[in-house]
Amino acid sequence: MESLNIFIRSIFIDNMVFAFFFGMCSYIAVSKSVKTALGLGAAVTFVMVMTVPLNYLLYEFVLKAGALSWAGLPDVNLDFLTFIVFIATIAAFVQLVEMAVEKFSPTLYSQLGIFLPLIAVNCAIMGCSLFMQQRILMDPANTQAITSVWDSIVYAVGSGLGWTLAIVLMGAIREKMQYCDVPKPLQGLGITFITVGLMAMAMLCFSGLKI
Repeated sequence: MESLNIFIRSIFIDNMVFAFFFGMCSYIAVSKSVKTALGLGAAVTFVMVMTVPLNYLLYEFVLKAGALSWAGLPDVNLDFLTFIVFIATIAAFVQLVEMAVEKFSPTLYSQLGIFLPLIAVNCAIMGCSLFMQQRILMDPANTQAITSVWDSIVYAVGSGLGWTLAIVLMGAIREKMQYCDVPKPLQGLGITFITVGLMAMAMLCFSGLKI
């Protein structure tokens, strides 16, 4: 039940876009069509699913205070390296994703352009790992706490799907807006930001959801 709670909350309640506005650069730039939005969403989800559990293991067994007790170094605290290690892990997997997309889907690769390698600095992915670290430090009795590598996988999958849902919905709306009579001062980014705000407000209806 705790895993289900983490999964549902990460998609609808703690959505990286609508709750925290993380990853907005690529979210706005690539959400002009459903196809490219779905491609980037899949890439972001893959990187999250690969890096968050790995970062969980690195934090639990290497970085946090006392984590190296298994190596006879109980007083060592490498917590200050968290940012560097997390970023290095994410950058490595982004390179793998970029090479795979370029090889198997050149069209999507050209459509995503610079925003594919920029997944490495997508704050939604880094935020997912940092929130995972924060949930490790929660009281284990808290239903949002991450207490195992399985919980970290569930959280990563939910967060990735939540970000994908947000960008695909935005892509669908922007495709339809091309045929709408938008007032000239609001055309482009103006109506896009208004739409994002309205979507975020709509997602607030899930904030009272309890599992």
